[in-house]
Amino acid sequence: MTTFIMFGKYSMEAVNKMSSKRSEKAAALVKELGGELKAGYALLGKTDLILIANFPGVNEAMKASVELAKLLGISFTTSPAMTVDEFDRLLSL
Repeated sequence: MTTFIMFGKYSMEAVNKMSSKRSEKAAALVKELGGELKAGYALLGKTDLILIANFPGVNEAMKASVELAKLLGISFTTSPAMTVDEFDRLLSL
């Protein structure tokens, strides 16, 4: 599984429909697409939300990004990520 960071920006429609039920639906959708939602953080600033999720690959992450946008009204920028330790091992090869 690969870790992906999903940076979200709320639309006004999404703000008006916020609820804990939507968060549950989002986690269920990630799981349905073969992923695992590891954490979510609400932020102040340019980015409103960060989700950290594991997916089997890029295809599943891309599909989740689009499907979550449809479900939540949040636009996502999704990027693969690795820990600094993994990055350091990669560089030492």
